[in-house]
Amino acid sequence: MTPQFAPVEPFDLVIFGGTGDLAMRKLLPALLHRFNDGQMPPGSRVIAVARDHGFSSVQYRERVQQALSGTGDRAGLEGFLPLLDFHALDVTSAEGWQSFAQEVQRVGERVRVFYLATSPDIFVPICEGLHSHGLAAGQSRVVIEKPIGRDLASAARINDAVGRFFSEQQTYRIDHYLGKETVQNLTALRFGNALFEPLWNAAHIDHVQITVAETVGVESRGPYYDKSGALRDMVQNHLLQLLCLVAMEPPAAFSADAIRDEKLKVLRALKPIDASNAAQLTVRGQYRAGAANGQSAPGYAEELGHTSDTETFVAIKAEVANWRWADVPFYLRTGKRMPERLSEIVVTFRSVPHSIFEPSAGPLQSNKLVLRLQPDEGVKFWLMNKVPGPGGMRLRHVAMDMSFAETFNVRHVDAYERLLGDVVRGNPMLFMRRDEVEAGWRWADQILAAWADSHESPKPYTAGSWGPSAAVALIERDGRTWNDDAG
Repeated sequence: MTPQFAPVEPFDLVIFGGTGDLAMRKLLPALLHRFNDGQMPPGSRVIAVARDHGFSSVQYRERVQQALSGTGDRAGLEGFLPLLDFHALDVTSAEGWQSFAQEVQRVGERVRVFYLATSPDIFVPICEGLHSHGLAAGQSRVVIEKPIGRDLASAARINDAVGRFFSEQQTYRIDHYLGKETVQNLTALRFGNALFEPLWNAAHIDHVQITVAETVGVESRGPYYDKSGALRDMVQNHLLQLLCLVAMEPPAAFSADAIRDEKLKVLRALKPIDASNAAQLTVRGQYRAGAANGQSAPGYAEELGHTSDTETFVAIKAEVANWRWADVPFYLRTGKRMPERLSEIVVTFRSVPHSIFEPSAGPLQSNKLVLRLQPDEGVKFWLMNKVPGPGGMRLRHVAMDMSFAETFNVRHVDAYERLLGDVVRGNPMLFMRRDEVEAGWRWADQILAAWADSHESPKPYTAGSWGPSAAVALIERDGRTWNDDAG
């Protein structure tokens, strides 16, 4: 099955931070795939911008060629490279902006996407420079990467500042988790089938788990991560967005604002976690030396070169205070140096109210809907079934397993491919609106304040484990367990 793509007109995509890790590891590979799928028509341009004045466009193409050589598509790469240009520019200085603007405007009016793959502290100088040189008008769009602030106040300042130069309709706040196939498929499963939505409530669902686990440590991100931590880096954006898609009410239409309106309602309905209950509802952890990916792994402090109270693991018991989800816990968990790289949503349904089977048939286990975001995107639905053959009634918990790659026989599409295409087309559905970002921070800020007031250090856990023992206790004292081995 070959996916069908709507054609687009020639466009410009300008990457500020074009020599950085995000550009080389995610954005440029995604654009190469878009090119190979015919989604970068002749005349389109990719302009990388960075302060490195020792670079030329030729040297930049050589660097990109080396970075993308592992794609195995030599012919496609040779066709893609001529679309790339490099422009040296210190965005904090007035010098150089005029020549940059002239180069961008050389081809006349068209869709222009300005991707800010930079530190947030230069978002405003970039947007101001684009506006003052006539590049923020017409069909121009700006893409802002997380982190959008480190708390509600700083997020509001960034949004206010960017909003002076780009309208809300022109602003695309990216969360790449929203571009993952399984995340979008959750909407199709809920609202495209009669099976799930009538059961999607507190009467039938026991609890929900959302896990985003990484095997890697902080690596080169140490200076950024130590000022951020797992709550700011993962929970306030990625995990809360996944929670919203699970918990939101059916939107009136499959449109950007209809869906984002419903997500906002969920964020506003989250029960506060503050100094009065954070000790009971949250766990902070930090990895120590251990083994990960079959190799010895240093502790967080060893990687940093100094001690720190920054958390590399968070577990939270959250609740959505509305009629649909009253008393249904949402267990959120994310961490570094976990046993496996895993992102999944597990919806566990309530047990049957009465078993008609003899004890010899085996225990009845709850139905589970498992949506795997990575590494193998797909959906599993766990059911009780009879084991085939004679010998009486024997029951087993088995999964109906749908791998997207096998079922649809299509290449795995990276989230950035989809999201970049949506920006070019002007489709904001998979991007965060300002009020969503600020509502998420409003909830997270209370947790951060409670942790700061407690003066407690993160609980240690061994690299290669599933986090501190307190995270196990968080869920097991409710009579539940983490979905670590059910798949």
